[in-house]
Amino acid sequence: MKWLQLRIKTITDAEDIIISSLYDIGLEGAQIEDHVPLSAWEKEQMFVDIMPEMQEDDGIAYLSFFVEENEDGSLQVNGETADRETLLANVEEVLSDIRLFAEIGEGTVTVGETDDIDWINNWKQYFHQFYIDDILVIPSWEEAEPAAEQKMVLHIDPGTAFGTGMHETTQLCIRQLKKYVTEDTVLLDVGTGSGILSILALKFGAKKAVGTDLDPCAVEAVRQNCESNGIDKEKFHMLTGNIITEKAVQDEVGYGCYDIVVANILADVLVPLTPVIVNQMKAGGIYITSGIIDDKEEVVVEAVKKAGLEVLEINYQGEWVSVTARKPA
Repeated sequence: MKWLQLRIKTITDAEDIIISSLYDIGLEGAQIEDHVPLSAWEKEQMFVDIMPEMQEDDGIAYLSFFVEENEDGSLQVNGETADRETLLANVEEVLSDIRLFAEIGEGTVTVGETDDIDWINNWKQYFHQFYIDDILVIPSWEEAEPAAEQKMVLHIDPGTAFGTGMHETTQLCIRQLKKYVTEDTVLLDVGTGSGILSILALKFGAKKAVGTDLDPCAVEAVRQNCESNGIDKEKFHMLTGNIITEKAVQDEVGYGCYDIVVANILADVLVPLTPVIVNQMKAGGIYITSGIIDDKEEVVVEAVKKAGLEVLEINYQGEWVSVTARKPA
């Protein structure tokens, strides 16, 4: 499938008005490129673990809109067929109208084309092998360094599912898993993504892992990453669904049967998750959480205590927090 890309050079102050105005003519899902530092809220919503280094903010922004192209060269805009010339003329007209009351910088429009495969693979340029303490994390398209022979090696390709180990929240969870996993551990991984936490827990010696995720893409990502790491498929069971709200998922996951529950999710999800997930934990079970921006620490700690859990550790890396607790025996 091919897509027409309309890339507009503007200024950061004009991003919202341009996006809103072009939405009215059927252009949705803008991709924003600028050098504005992320706010604490944005970091919490994203906690992206593959991100290029940011340059100093220069006030310049590029907005890209993608429109599906049909085989005959026509476009699909809001479910209707359109031609390229008319669409471009409409975009230019909208930009001209905005100029009457707002500064938009250059406001130039560049037209290009892209394939789906570009969207899937372009992030690979940012992901290279690296160490988390003594663990080498390496993607499939790179060879391990000779010095890695004595290290634990994790082969991970996140693909369309989250989780490479580069982000602070993931590393905080990995260190806690390494500390608490034993050969008898049965693990529940809520928000599994690429499967990195469960796979490492199994490498640390855990007996079994069960993962849940809202995104169906996680199932295939987990399968591929388990295969790459030689994980027995019988040891890692993957489910899709919302364990907070769907009783069928809760029932399938099981009650009172997990030695460790790990959840690397947003603080706003951990709060409603915690009183539910205690039912899945064994007495004396360990609850490892992360994905918590520092100004949400107390909110999560309060939720953990309110659910009847004992806080064991609070660990920090950068602006991120991990809270580890225990269910009373």
